[in-house]
Formats: sequence, C-alpha cells, structure tokens
Amino acid sequence: MKLNDAFKRISKNELLRESVIDLCRKVEDYLEYEGDIREEITGPILDEMYCSNSIIRKQLQNGLIFDFFYRTKIARDFILSKPKLPDHVWEPQTTKLLIHLSKKANNVIIGGAYFGDQTIILCKELSSKGGICHAFEPNSDQFERLNHNAKINELNNLRSWNQPLWCDSNSQLNLVGEDSYAFVQKVSFDKKNSEPAQGLQTISIDDYILREGIGMVDLIMLDIEGAEENVLRGASNLLKQHPSVPTIVFEVHKNYVNWDNGLENSDIVCFLKSCGYGHIYAIRDYNSNVNMGESPIELIPCDRVYLEGPPHGFNMIAVKDQSIVMEENFRICYDVSPKLLKHKDPKIHSPLYL
Repeated sequence: MKLNDAFKRISKNELLRESVIDLCRKVEDYLEYEGDIREEITGPILDEMYCSNSIIRKQLQNGLIFDFFYRTKIARDFILSKPKLPDHVWEPQTTKLLIHLSKKANNVIIGGAYFGDQTIILCKELSSKGGICHAFEPNSDQFERLNHNAKINELNNLRSWNQPLWCDSNSQLNLVGEDSYAFVQKVSFDKKNSEPAQGLQTISIDDYILREGIGMVDLIMLDIEGAEENVLRGASNLLKQHPSVPTIVFEVHKNYVNWDNGLENSDIVCFLKSCGYGHIYAIRDYNSNVNMGESPIELIPCDRVYLEGPPHGFNMIAVKDQSIVMEENFRICYDVSPKLLKHKDPKIHSPLYL
C-alpha cells in the first residue's frame, strides 16, 4: 500500500483522523525547524489524507459551522487551527477588521465569497440588525458550499449570485485556474464562426445596486484574483456618491498590480484617490489561520509599505473618513511588510503589537 493510500484510509476513521491532525499541531509546536514547517512538513501530511472532493466540517468559537472542500491551503490551515475552535476561518486580522466594520453596516457587497469563509461570519454579524450580505461567487462548487453553509447556520440574510462582478454588465468571462486561485478572463467573440461568446455573464456593482434598489452600500470586500480594479471601476457612481461610504477592503497582488513606482502610484490606488479615498492602507495579516486574539489591527500607509521579496499579495483598506481607522483597536505602522510570516525576519514580518 502506498503512503497516500494509507493516509486516506486513516482519514476515514474520525478518531484516527483527529489524532493525525493533533500530531501535526504538536509537530509545529515542538519540532525545531528553520524553514516553513506548515508548507514543508505538516501541510503535505494533510494533503495525503484528503482528496479535492473531501468535505470537512468544522466549527468556530461562535458556533458557526462550515462544510468545505479540501482544495487549497484555506481548508488545510483551517483544519490545523490552534485552538481547535478558532474565531475565524482565514486571515485573522482581515476577518477582525470586517467584523468591526460590519457593526455600522446594513448592506455589504462581497466579490469572491468562496465557501463563505468570511461571508458567513459577516452574515451572522449583520443578521441581528436586519443587514444584508450581497455575495458573488462564480465558482459553481464553492457557490453551492456558500449557500449550504448559510442554510446550515440558519442565516437568511445572504443574497448570493453565481456570477462575476466586473466593470460592466455585458461581458462574458471564464474562470481560469484552480479553485481559490482562479482568475477571470474575458471571452472573445468568434468572428469567423459568428458564434456568441459563452461564459459567465458579468454585472457591475453600479448596475446591481440600481437593479436591486439598494440605497446605500456601507462596505465592499473584494478578493477576486486581479479583477479588483475592474470591479471598482464598475462602482464609480457609488464610490463618488457619498462623502463617507462605502469602506473598501480589497486584495492586491504583484502578479496583477504594478507597484514598481510605489504602491501609492499604482493604478488601483490612484483610481480610489480620484473617487475621494484619501486614506489607503495595507493590512498586516497572516495568509493563514493564526490565533491573534485581541491583538490590534495593524495598518501601513500605502506609501510606507515594505514591498521587497518575491511576488506576493495582501489586503488593503480604503476609507474617506480617516477616523474609521483611528479607533483604539487600530495601530498605524511604518516600513514593515503587510505579510505576517513566522519563518521570516521578525522585524519586518511579525506583528508589532500583541
């Protein structure tokens, strides 16, 4: 029997499966290793136990339940969480930030909702005051998981759409790549055969809020693998309409955003500035599930972000009203990386405030 077959057989027994996961946690706690122990040792063990169609159930401290596929490190790191009942699924500080922002929100738009790793948490936060989460997820498998997770948690305030957000509402897009790493690509019209483009029908945020009769959007969250600027341009009317909202949380990645002349001079940041967003920060966070407890949310002004290293991505926040990020649970940092990494230089990649 091959090793991967042995691990998959073990994974079918709940007690043995949890024992292996506990062992992996202990390896991470006690093994002296200079490299990235999760990527190089414990992660590969879990990869052998699960297949891409494995569905895992896991619960958060607040009682929320998630059923999800084992397809990316989001699933892997969630399974290996310490404590076993964590307060988030993925990206602890971004999740903490979104929860904080949702307390004053009634309508939230999420592009790239995935299986609901942050969307379901926001739905729960919004539900007590009648708030609505408008979520877009073009991946059909993850869209099904998103709706399933809303249902099993008895959340009725999710408005979900199996289509991509874009700068317009008349394009056809295809998903290219695997699962959470997939990006959208415009479908070209076949002039030779005069065939209509076949793909996912887009919609812009401006058109969506007009169609749905939404008066005001308080928060936008975008994690859509390079389509962020296009989608924001499709929300131009909304972004310029109100003096203080919406607050925008979005991802940037060197593969899609050119910051060679400084992050503050990148196209997406310049566009947001033109819409009245005078305060734009990088969010310091782990691209993982890491227990941060009550640690404050560390933000870096976009012109003081440490950007050295291989191509990487991180989340950002754009606000019109600076007081939003001046509350006691925020700290402004300078000349450090937004990428929190346990195996890199702590002066650059570790939290400054714990």
